[in-house]
Amino acid sequence: MLYAWGMRRAAARGEAWPRHRAVAFYALGLGSYALVEFGFLGVYASELRWAFTARIALLLLAVPGLISLGRPLELTRAGLGPAGRARFDRILGGRLARILGNAVFATLFVAIAFCVFLTPIAGVLRTTPWIGEALGPVTTVVGLALVLPLMALTAARTSTFLAIEFLLAFAELVVDSVPGILLRLNDQILDHAVSIGGPAWWPSPLHDQHLAGDLLWFIAEVADVPVLLMLLVRWVRRDRVEAQSFDDLTDAEHEALVQAHLRGDRGE
Repeated sequence: MLYAWGMRRAAARGEAWPRHRAVAFYALGLGSYALVEFGFLGVYASELRWAFTARIALLLLAVPGLISLGRPLELTRAGLGPAGRARFDRILGGRLARILGNAVFATLFVAIAFCVFLTPIAGVLRTTPWIGEALGPVTTVVGLALVLPLMALTAARTSTFLAIEFLLAFAELVVDSVPGILLRLNDQILDHAVSIGGPAWWPSPLHDQHLAGDLLWFIAEVADVPVLLMLLVRWVRRDRVEAQSFDDLTDAEHEALVQAHLRGDRGE
């Protein structure tokens, strides 16, 4: 397992990796993945729309968030040498990582991805065996690509930028709910897939679709809450750092900064 190998590498370099992070990675992260993939949702995803929808939504939003509690990026960095850490920091500070680590981009990407549930493509994905099997790990990897850069606090952003990002991400809560609401309110079978007869307790195709919409709406909205809290924490921490940097200025440095700002305002 790469995570265990990373802990050995970190220990070899004198970095004591916290045990609670390893427990979070294995018990919450990999445990939740196994529960979704090998439990009821994974077994009946091809027959039940709501099971398929809940499976994909959880693998894209919830499972990556639980895996990230193990801080795999920080563990990777802890096991690298000085040159490797410098390259790793450059990657995390690069344009791609900044885009993926933007909460607004992640929210829009998820909303667009969820729109697939409103098309016949969802039926193809659900009823094709090899696609259904591949969707589990692929969806989880995509979710990690969105969550891990967001968790990394390497990007130097101002408190103003973080405040704007927080407000936009809060507004995107409405966008996240649209696919689930449309799936819930539509009275036509949107994925055009023919359900195989099952036990008597199985819902009708239309009720199945409505349940899928309810779950998609609920999971998408709940998953946004930790992101908003994390952005709020980053905003407060960054604002505190900027305030401290101004407090540390001498009177002469502060006066020079004010004069430079005033000259800039006058276009000089």
